[in-house]
Amino acid sequence: MSQGRQEQVATSIADAVGAEIDAFLAPVDAELERRYPGDPGTRQPVHTVYVPGDAFTAGTLRSWGDRALAALDEHAPDAASFAAAVGMDPVLAEAVYGRVRAKLEREPVEDLRVDFEDGYGNRPDAEEDEAAARAARLIAEAHRDGTAAPYTGIRMKCMEAAVRDRGIRTLDIFLTGLSEAGPLPGGLVLTLPKVTCPEQVTAMVRLLDAFERARGLEPGRLGFEIQIETSQAVLAADGTATVARMIQAAEGRATGLHYGTFDYSACLGVSAAYQASDHPAADHAKAVMQVAAAGTGVRVSDGSTNVLPVGPTAQVHAAWRLHHGLTRRALARAYYQGWDMHPGHLPTRYAAVFAFYRESFEQTAARLARYAARTAGDVMDEPATARALAGHLLRGLDCGALDHAEVARATGLTRADLEGFAFPHRGDPKASAP
Repeated sequence: MSQGRQEQVATSIADAVGAEIDAFLAPVDAELERRYPGDPGTRQPVHTVYVPGDAFTAGTLRSWGDRALAALDEHAPDAASFAAAVGMDPVLAEAVYGRVRAKLEREPVEDLRVDFEDGYGNRPDAEEDEAAARAARLIAEAHRDGTAAPYTGIRMKCMEAAVRDRGIRTLDIFLTGLSEAGPLPGGLVLTLPKVTCPEQVTAMVRLLDAFERARGLEPGRLGFEIQIETSQAVLAADGTATVARMIQAAEGRATGLHYGTFDYSACLGVSAAYQASDHPAADHAKAVMQVAAAGTGVRVSDGSTNVLPVGPTAQVHAAWRLHHGLTRRALARAYYQGWDMHPGHLPTRYAAVFAFYRESFEQTAARLARYAARTAGDVMDEPATARALAGHLLRGLDCGALDHAEVARATGLTRADLEGFAFPHRGDPKASAP
């Protein structure tokens, strides 16, 4: 055979068969793309801080940061004492402690939710009206002067009959106030709690659609988180996974599934002393949430601990060790977000998150660099692993655990390169192929 001539191979299936299969699967392809668009490729906050509507002020974020720094000054004034308090490797603590303090000074809260549900309770209508309007005004002002958290919004009351009208009115007042202050800010997040059935999600979709039409907003502009706090939200009476149906009922508006530690535990009859995010009942619920959300672009968040780091140093250290351990446990299970209920939780939230990304940084960067350069190593990575490696580095960059310069040095890649590996469906489909 002459050089350059392609060798002929024998086949048996006619081209028409392939065309027929393409036509047959085209609707399936489109449906899979609609239902499973993949990760949105945006920053995911490492936590959500809930502040009651009546307690929220213009100084809330700075106050939380200052109180967290004061807790460090009093109970762990240096890396060594902090490492001993939470059980962290002293060498790793040296790399983390300064970053934690810098984070608390620069950006103490990544995601703030002004709470009009459990943390606020039932108040006279006029009082809640005023609080909702004030929240809108303060958040709009914070965005104008550059002091807002990257993500901010409210948690309304749920769609249960007893409080439904109140929740709808609070949401309307808040969104109307924001809209009248100017364009809706980026990072706006709304939280719908205690969802028990897909029909309540559909109701929220209709509510937001009505607001968008009333204000002339782009359809689909408003999204919301679904809080999983009841057994019915995980498993329906017919044995199906309700949470999966809820995601579809949201019609593309669902941004997150948030686990409610204490409501869910109580719903299952777990004794108060054992209500925690590492209880087997919690693990089951979050595993179902995680599988239901995989590939949909909806992110999963862990819940909170109600053990507050207050009191004498020994008591604070015990609460810190608990919170640090729960946060690390969640990260290992790919729950990259959680709830924080007290300023004293911020040091251990950021310490656990930063340590998680820094302790594996060199190995992660080296593996991705080898993959990108098509060189061999002691691990054979595939495109899916490259997505995970790049996603890990991007999350570390977003929260401040890693610096762009050190990532670029270690990988030889830019942020755009990392995004190409982490979210190949958003660019060249061959971007992640070896």
